[in-house]
Amino acid sequence: MSQHRSDIMDALSFDIEDWFHIVEIEALSDPTAWDGMESLVERYTEWIIQTVTESGAKCTFFVLGWIAERYPHLVEMMTRHGHEVGSHSYWHREVYQLDPDTFRDDMQRSIDVIEAAGGHKVLGFRAPSFSITPGTEWAFDVLHDLGIKYDASLFPAERAHGGYPCPEGPHVFEAAPSGRPMPELPMSIMRVGPTRVPFSGGGYLRLLPMWMINRGFSQQHARGLPAVIYLHPRDFAPDCPRVPMPLHRRFKCYVNTRGTKRKLESLLARYHFGSCAAVLGVDQDA
Repeated sequence: MSQHRSDIMDALSFDIEDWFHIVEIEALSDPTAWDGMESLVERYTEWIIQTVTESGAKCTFFVLGWIAERYPHLVEMMTRHGHEVGSHSYWHREVYQLDPDTFRDDMQRSIDVIEAAGGHKVLGFRAPSFSITPGTEWAFDVLHDLGIKYDASLFPAERAHGGYPCPEGPHVFEAAPSGRPMPELPMSIMRVGPTRVPFSGGGYLRLLPMWMINRGFSQQHARGLPAVIYLHPRDFAPDCPRVPMPLHRRFKCYVNTRGTKRKLESLLARYHFGSCAAVLGVDQDA
């Protein structure tokens, strides 16, 4: 075992969606066109499952219901190898653009298709683009009503499509209208001088050098907190199709996709990863 490994279990997670599920891009906004687009989710998700499993780690796959319905064998493969499968919604719409009834219908549909494919109860949820923001706390009551046992949607820093001021590290969220408590696993933030910087997922992980990512892990562990990794199949895809989008979005979506496989393999060798449910201590029978 690597001498760098910490006794802290970090959370490894993957948001399983296709490249054309990127939000707020006009060329990708019509769901009726998705079935006719070139897909990369199957090939890269199978590689992720194999790589994580061979490392001995466990992880959580937050799967889009749209994906689970079309590729149920991916969900079966995840559960067969002992990984957790949660919901990433059905249609990949930002929560703050929905009303409670629409969100409930979307989530119920996603839960139904994921559980049918994997044979296990869905315990956790991650909102598309971390889109539970101030004013959408009602979403937690919907999740409670649907039997969800924990959330991993809050991003404790400002970002383009999300951001929620919350404690860093695992905590209990109690700001829903009903006040019902929900275990929460927010994303990880590191300090660079006075600045709070995301480091552990998506474009942030692809952009930052490994020494800086490891520094983020060290900061989390020094505070007794787990780091939370989140990646998407497209993060590993230098062959990801391109569509017109603003320059800053193009940079964030495509920067350094060639280096992500090597970074994941380095992290798997260095740290002790488990599922989000395991890190939170949420039991299957909770």
